Amino acid sequence: MGSAIFARMLRATETGALPGLRRAAWKGTYTAISSLWRRPRWRFMNYGYLPPGVPFALDAADEAERAFIGLYHQAFAGLPLDGAAVLEVGSGHGGGAAWLARRPGVARVTGVDLSGATVSRARALNPGVPCLDFRTGDAEALPFPDASFDVVVNIESSHCYGRMDRFVAEAARVLRPGGWLTWADMRGRAMLPATARAFDHPDLVPEAEAVLNAGVLAALDAMEAEKAREIARFAPLRGILGEFAGMRGSKLRGALESGEVLYLARRFRRR
Repeated sequence: MGSAIFARMLRATETGALPGLRRAAWKGTYTAISSLWRRPRWRFMNYGYLPPGVPFALDAADEAERAFIGLYHQAFAGLPLDGAAVLEVGSGHGGGAAWLARRPGVARVTGVDLSGATVSRARALNPGVPCLDFRTGDAEALPFPDASFDVVVNIESSHCYGRMDRFVAEAARVLRPGGWLTWADMRGRAMLPATARAFDHPDLVPEAEAVLNAGVLAALDAMEAEKAREIARFAPLRGILGEFAGMRGSKLRGALESGEVLYLARRFRRR
């Protein structure tokens, strides 16, 4: 049953059907997950990324969350962060925003999420981090003035949106000239033309693109055992939680393995 429900959500996302209902369904799903999954340090809600080659440098205190942090590390590698004001759209439980707020030179980080319950959880899980704030807000109507940020980051969140083009327009609006939008998320191959159209904004210049499937699958492998232990606590929901978490044998995991679904990373510079 869980696999069937998750498959229907994925198909609705891919076809673009009923955007308002789809957005509400994803919001409800993430709110429920935030309430159920009470692991004390579960501060990240992404699939993770472990790049090939020499592991990137990381503080010892962050090692347990290396796989999750990998998506943020690749998103920000090489970007100018000295004095930067950063906005994370779809900040989830706030682990990524908190890690960014501790990076040398970053002036402030604001995380915004549609789910009030998720924002409350982010605040509880990330206390005492200087220059970090979480707010409830809509990715398609961001609650910030024009030209408020130097970097907008969006990690594994945009598949939940009703209108991707509205998010892109809002990201461009709140960015300062010369600022950066750095994005990563999954897309079925049938969705690629619509994704390209959504990013075709006159104020955004494409600068980089990569396919992250191999590193995402490596991260899922690394976290499989820990996720399985957590999911075992919720036996009646094991199917849907396994699909949501990308466990071995899940439909989305299989699509990432086959290349039917691509995990993409893109960067854009604001004119």
